Amino acid sequence: MSTRSTRVDVIGATSTGLLVVGFCLLLLWHDPLVFWNDDYQLSILPVFADAARSWSEGHFPLLSPYSWVCSNLAGEFQYGTFSIFINAAVIFIWKFPLTFPQQAAALSITHLFVLAAGAFLLARDRKFSFPVSIFVALVAALNGWIICWGASDWFGALGAFAWLPWAWWGLERALDRQRSRWRFLWPAPFVYLVVTGGFPYTVLMLAVLIGWLACRAVAFGGGGSIKSLAETKSWMSISPMLCGAALGFGMSAPAWLAIFDYVHGSAREMQVADAHWQWIVPWRALPGLILPCWTVNWADFFTHYLPHTATELACGAVAPAALIAGFIWRPRLLIRRMKWELVLLLVVLLLAMIPTAGVFRWSFRWLPLFHLVLAICAAEVLNVRPNSPTGSTIVLALIVATIPMSIFGLAGNYGPTVTWIYFQIAVVWALYELFLPRMRFRDWAPPVATFAILLATYFCIPSNCGVPKYNLSQELLNSVPLDPHRLYLSVYPPAESTYRIEKKPASVGQLVRPGSTSMWAGLHFLNGYSPILPAGIAREFDFRIHGEINSHEAEYLVWAQSNSTGLLAQLGVDGLVVAWDSGLDPALGPDWEFVTSTMEGAVYHRIGASLARVRSVTSIDSKPSEQFAAATVSQIDDSRNHVTADVVVPGGGAPALLTFSRPFFRGYQARLGNQKLHVDSYRGLFPMVEVPAGSHGQVVLTYRPGWLIYGGFLSILCAMIWLLGFAAAARTRFA
Repeated sequence: MSTRSTRVDVIGATSTGLLVVGFCLLLLWHDPLVFWNDDYQLSILPVFADAARSWSEGHFPLLSPYSWVCSNLAGEFQYGTFSIFINAAVIFIWKFPLTFPQQAAALSITHLFVLAAGAFLLARDRKFSFPVSIFVALVAALNGWIICWGASDWFGALGAFAWLPWAWWGLERALDRQRSRWRFLWPAPFVYLVVTGGFPYTVLMLAVLIGWLACRAVAFGGGGSIKSLAETKSWMSISPMLCGAALGFGMSAPAWLAIFDYVHGSAREMQVADAHWQWIVPWRALPGLILPCWTVNWADFFTHYLPHTATELACGAVAPAALIAGFIWRPRLLIRRMKWELVLLLVVLLLAMIPTAGVFRWSFRWLPLFHLVLAICAAEVLNVRPNSPTGSTIVLALIVATIPMSIFGLAGNYGPTVTWIYFQIAVVWALYELFLPRMRFRDWAPPVATFAILLATYFCIPSNCGVPKYNLSQELLNSVPLDPHRLYLSVYPPAESTYRIEKKPASVGQLVRPGSTSMWAGLHFLNGYSPILPAGIAREFDFRIHGEINSHEAEYLVWAQSNSTGLLAQLGVDGLVVAWDSGLDPALGPDWEFVTSTMEGAVYHRIGASLARVRSVTSIDSKPSEQFAAATVSQIDDSRNHVTADVVVPGGGAPALLTFSRPFFRGYQARLGNQKLHVDSYRGLFPMVEVPAGSHGQVVLTYRPGWLIYGGFLSILCAMIWLLGFAAAARTRFA
């Protein structure tokens, strides 16, 4: 029976995932660019293209040589550098000749499949029926926040949240005392995948979930076979869950140690206070759970309170209606049965409606967890009373919601169409409940109605929530007319307001390469997309998140620091791209020459060959009282995570000073043979190494930070413990 039940659940999870895939294919049929917006275009996809290139070259994608601002891929966290699943998906998808939008769609749909399957299994473990479990999966995977933000803009949110239902499933299994002593193994791999998925908010969600499960187990045992501490008088009842979670966090140690190291001293650590008030779910928007066309003022990315359609709250209307119907039917029974789930639902909703703190921002990022918990609460109602009049409740809720929409003008641009379609679906369901109450299909009404309502929602309301969309062509895979051997500084205005399709319908970016798009063609740029903006190049030059440099800083660099001894030369910059829209007149000196221009801007190169990536300098302004010998540098191999060069330093005099044209991060180590050399930095911008007089041999500069060494050791140790436990559990089962 257990084997048969497991087989049925696996088939059900797979079928549910395929149902979500079918839903996404319908969205793609309606709009082939539905998963191709904003950050996905300027940041996510170019970086994944570079990661795929890195793996094909036999390198771990720890650093990228194609952007200084976004060089430390591991530290950026959102790219899932340490996630086995994300890297495997990227390697596999990039084997096919897909266009940019198709690659984005394939990556998102893969994770939506995983999310739906996990939510289905979580529901089945709670003894929900097959149709109700599918209903939970549809709400978890296709709600407004996941589709409009996670799957089409902030991929890191989807990459991490796809595994949260799996982690929840594993954590609850670890609490089940009827399972074997090896039950602590269940949550570990899924906790690892959540943490390495690349979204700090999801890690917070996981922490809240673990705390909630522990409190529930302590107070009431969580129902079913889980015993409470009050009964066992011991912490042993929750220790398997905590041990499993600890193993998962240990396996993911390099990921969270990297971001801790990376955020320290970054621009993200000093973000403005206004950011904590942006994208908070206003209480006036909550009717959007029933009608996503509900339009009230939200605080956007610039803290402007503007009318915004509540598409993020879309959940198919069935879940909130079922919960309302349940409270109308038997409120005391529902509170008694699922008071802990209701507490979690209210806590998460409150977190989405209050300002953030610290390095976090935009509280509406809690909405994916809210939708998942809401679906589980609604499923409890449908499971307890499958014949509750949910369809009639939706009709009533729509009528009630339509009245203030009409009176106060809250319907927005899509109100009439969306309301009419919702009303038709709800009326059909209500009539079915009224005249065919005993038909078996009634059990399937919630998932069918949810599927239909969500599909109608995204067909009627644009799913990109007003974020920019850019016309980036496949030509960005080609370096022409730029030189892949040079290091460029690109000066362009804010991409989100200048290059969006509404302003520039023609293809853009071939010259200026906004964000991290230089990675597609393997071009070396200072610019890059980074939400963290680490100490060093990003903060020193006042780069912005989307890769544009502050206009005043650009003027200073181009006009005052572009000569042969200026800061740009010290960095190794020998190429300059200036967009016409930037309003900057380069006014370059005799060291530069005009190369080409297009409708986007102009390209300038430093006269002569491109600058070497490792150079010997005799003086530097950060050490004004010191003079250095001129060393001979040859055979330079500038790889991703290390640089090697043959160096000969004259004897009997001063040491040589080598400068490396790559962004500086804490953790670089240098050696000359068996001799360890001290690594310094120039104002936190690039690494410098002193080589003793009379030395000759190969200097090796390697990025090997402490967090990688200790985090890697902890990860391998925890993975070995998990594998040994898994082997022991399998041996015990089949003995």
